Amino acid sequence: MRILLYNPDNGVTRNFMPHLWMFLLQSLTPPGHEVLLIDGNAKPMNEAEIAQYVRDEKIDLVGIGAMTRMIAKAYRIADAIRATGVKVVMGGPHVTELADEALGRDGGPRHADAVALGEADETWPQMVNDAARGQLKEIYVPVDETGKERKPSLKQYPVIPWQSIDLEQFNLVPKAATAMLQKVGEGWGTFRIIPVESGRGCPYGCEFCTVTGFFGDSIRFRTNESVVNELLLLKARGRKEKGQMAVFFIDDNFAINVKRTKSLLRDIIAAGAQVHWVAQISANLLRDEELVDLIAASGGKWIFIGMESIDPANLKDVNKGFNKPGEYAEVLERLAKRNVYAITSFIFGMDNDTTGVGERTLSQVRTWPPGLPIFGLLTPLPATPLYKRLEAAGRLTRAKHWQEFIPFAMAHTPLKMSIDEAHAEVKYGWAHAYSPEALAQAVDALDDQPLGYRINIFLARLCFRGIYFPMMGKLAWAKVITQNRRTIFKLVKEAMFGRKARPQGPEAEVAYEEAATLEPHVSA
Repeated sequence: MRILLYNPDNGVTRNFMPHLWMFLLQSLTPPGHEVLLIDGNAKPMNEAEIAQYVRDEKIDLVGIGAMTRMIAKAYRIADAIRATGVKVVMGGPHVTELADEALGRDGGPRHADAVALGEADETWPQMVNDAARGQLKEIYVPVDETGKERKPSLKQYPVIPWQSIDLEQFNLVPKAATAMLQKVGEGWGTFRIIPVESGRGCPYGCEFCTVTGFFGDSIRFRTNESVVNELLLLKARGRKEKGQMAVFFIDDNFAINVKRTKSLLRDIIAAGAQVHWVAQISANLLRDEELVDLIAASGGKWIFIGMESIDPANLKDVNKGFNKPGEYAEVLERLAKRNVYAITSFIFGMDNDTTGVGERTLSQVRTWPPGLPIFGLLTPLPATPLYKRLEAAGRLTRAKHWQEFIPFAMAHTPLKMSIDEAHAEVKYGWAHAYSPEALAQAVDALDDQPLGYRINIFLARLCFRGIYFPMMGKLAWAKVITQNRRTIFKLVKEAMFGRKARPQGPEAEVAYEEAATLEPHVSA
């Protein structure tokens, strides 16, 4: 069979890295089948285009995976494909919780011929074999001989052939900026972030999160050797292509078992497998000085921290009381001392939030080392404890909000402010954290660091700005570049001519700072 694995976009923002599940299932497909991959974030297609593609490529089976925010697009794509007569199978957290919706058993239209519930490592090969025989079942569940749900072991993890996969579609550097950045050196003409997992599961059970429900509360890990070999493969490709190749460890909490994480990081260092990497780690686990030392030594550059709120009452409400806002600054300073920086995530619209929460949060963020703050709204995802609590309280305003995805829009009524006020707080956060002034301040805060660090923070901020303010076309990029021309000029000038030594003495320092802020003449 010719099989297409398709990951939908949400029609608004472009994800900054490909989704791992497609590459993983491609590696797990039984021999004798050809697997094609399309990530809608890198290759946008509408319903008519995907249907024509399926016809032209003579596709026999399509697998679609999607999170809740992408499910409306996933259903439309699935409907278009099924209209051509091709079978569609679907999976992922949303379909796992609402299988009847995908199969049309809830009174709505049917979107899938079959669904995979839970992790599909074991069920995907079964689905492929059944489809090849024309005996596709409706529901596939990973169970043992007694009928109990079974979580797949990660000890025998498939090898993903990163050395031969076309990654050009995932280059984050805009074509308009490629030539300029190539002159900078250090491989900045291309920048790709590759997803890698080292483990699955999370025991914390935060009220708003789907992870524990989908992957379970027991943690499973790949072998250290397996992870190290994958990093060596990616490092070799990056070196060969003279480009920047970073890794995002997609584990929901990379350091949940600190002893094991230290062991893995030591093995990465011993094997010389260091690449720049990003991972999600809870703030409470970053109290460990040795862990942070190993993070830096093994190539860690960015840590995603789900801070959620600076209000302890909010954190207690959503079962995330292990976060201590009083420790945030200390944790971030500990990372920054080792040139590791944070992606700090905040949720507005929580039950204890009031108007002004955006500025209160930013006032804290501005005192921390430069990083990437991101802002979202509390969202009740299906089957989470949060959804059930809000439903029971009659507070849901869009009970099936996923059927019409609206970015940054609430689906329930907050307790201490209106929905519109919550929306305004998120907009305020993004606008003031990613203004040209804020980007310049982030770059200047690293003035004592090598040029690569300042380019890193600037490019990362530009990319993350696009989460809320999409930069989908040349005009949008031109506007952003013009707005940030002072910072760009400063970085390019240093790359081409080097950095002048800073003068000594109070008067000289003042003159130096004034000269550094002179705006170059740029014709818009």
